[in-house]
Amino acid sequence: MTREVIVEELGLIDYKKAWDYQEQLFKATIDQKIALRNQVSSTPTKNYLLFCEHPHVYTLGKSGKEEHFLLNQKDIEGSDISYYKINRGGDITYHGPGQLVVYPIFDLDHFFTDIHKYLRYLEEAVIQTLAEFGVIGVRSEGETGVWIEPETPRARKICAMGVKCSRWVTMHGIGFNIQSDLNYFNHIVPCGIVGKNVTSLEKELGQTVSMESVKEILLRKLAEQFDFSYISSYENTSENP
Repeated sequence: MTREVIVEELGLIDYKKAWDYQEQLFKATIDQKIALRNQVSSTPTKNYLLFCEHPHVYTLGKSGKEEHFLLNQKDIEGSDISYYKINRGGDITYHGPGQLVVYPIFDLDHFFTDIHKYLRYLEEAVIQTLAEFGVIGVRSEGETGVWIEPETPRARKICAMGVKCSRWVTMHGIGFNIQSDLNYFNHIVPCGIVGKNVTSLEKELGQTVSMESVKEILLRKLAEQFDFSYISSYENTSENP
């Protein structure tokens, strides 16, 4: 089976607008799977990979604790900060300009039906991307995402992950700190984990990093991990890793 993924660049987009778009693709994919199962359609499902950044926003996953959000409604009224309770796994996290957000809307029947393996593949793509910049990213046992020196007092998280999966269709995904203003993480207990800090690729390198270069590398690493070819909606060309 040819695994093909449609890559879309959404740019800087309001969180709710991107969430609604994810839901639209997610529902369409599930509906098509049901149609295939009921033999009322022979058109295969599509896979999407959405790249974007968001204005400042905090999101609380369905298993998260509200006390991990350290601001109140009065603090965010009239500010440039949004807050949403959402339907992914995980606790609270922050998205903002300078953070690379990636949303795979994958039909895992095209790949493998194992959500834990799926998360490990996402982590591995990020770990390999960091390696291209000379940064050693690793997993931390029992904590989804990508870390730097997790077993030391200097433990810090560089990439958070939270997903939803239904009928083996995924949504939500990763928040990879590239040029992020890390001060915004001071208003939450990131991912509900106490005593560990957050970092960014620019902070680790001590220099400016091109967001486009990170996107290109991460896309290539995802394609290698999941063994897919891709069609870029903004380049209108087929690519093979």
